[in-house]
Amino acid sequence: MTRLPSVSHREIIRALQRDGWMVLRRRGSHIRLQKHLEDRSLKLTVPAHTPVKRSTLAHIPKQARLTPERFEELLR
Repeated sequence: MTRLPSVSHREIIRALQRDGWMVLRRRGSHIRLQKHLEDRSLKLTVPAHTPVKRSTLAHIPKQARLTPERFEELLR
């Protein structure tokens, strides 16, 4: 697995939107996103920090059901 780059919350949200995620709301320093699948809806929260901690960033692709490689492609 490659090491994820240090990125801002804006870059993460843009990448997730390219994958079909929609921003539901922003409350304080957290942004809630949602993606509809055939059988369910996935939801995840992205902290509005610049940069997002790498330990937090490592969990976002897992919650979004993306491989780290696919997530890196979306960040470009």
